[in-house]
Amino acid sequence: MTRITLRPIASPMPLGFFTVAIASVMTACLQLGVFDEEARAAVALCVLPAFALQLLVSYLAFGARDVIAATLMAVFAGSWLPYALIMLTDAPDGLRVLGVFNLALLCFGALMTAVTRPKRALWCVLAVSLPRWAATGLAGLTGAEWLTRASGVLGLVVALVAMYAAFALMLEDMRSEEVLPIGRSGPAHAAMEGDLSVQLRNLERHAGVRRTL
Repeated sequence: MTRITLRPIASPMPLGFFTVAIASVMTACLQLGVFDEEARAAVALCVLPAFALQLLVSYLAFGARDVIAATLMAVFAGSWLPYALIMLTDAPDGLRVLGVFNLALLCFGALMTAVTRPKRALWCVLAVSLPRWAATGLAGLTGAEWLTRASGVLGLVVALVAMYAAFALMLEDMRSEEVLPIGRSGPAHAAMEGDLSVQLRNLERHAGVRRTL
């Protein structure tokens, strides 16, 4: 007889979204001129913990069998680390390198939007992140001040959307029902409203149970 044991965990997504919000506010304030250029290292130190926190969220999401959330949070984690290190070390031509890096994130995000729509909270955070990555990437390559400011404004929008998603998910978890609209549909809606048999369907074919990935 083979037994497959599932372990319930607390949802790590509120932590992930709150981390996105706080780090986005710090970087946006630097871009908008709220902080002087001399504060770049201090901002980098504030953003650096976001790497570890979102990596933790990704690890827990993989354990919860949510590959979309896990992948997105891991990439967000990977985006904070190079930003913090380049700002801390003042690496030569660092802004241009970050510009190309953000345009690569834009390509990744565009692909992810095609599969995250049923998970509306993730999709909304990703959708507002796309124009910010585009503005940040072009600002790094061209040095245009107005693009830097636009990226800062978009960063605040990302923070607001991520903060809402985190708060809505925390309320839902505390009250065991949707309090603020999140907009789940399809499999994401069935995961919350369907019975346990739906979640265990085809379990023998899931990664970690089958022999190969």
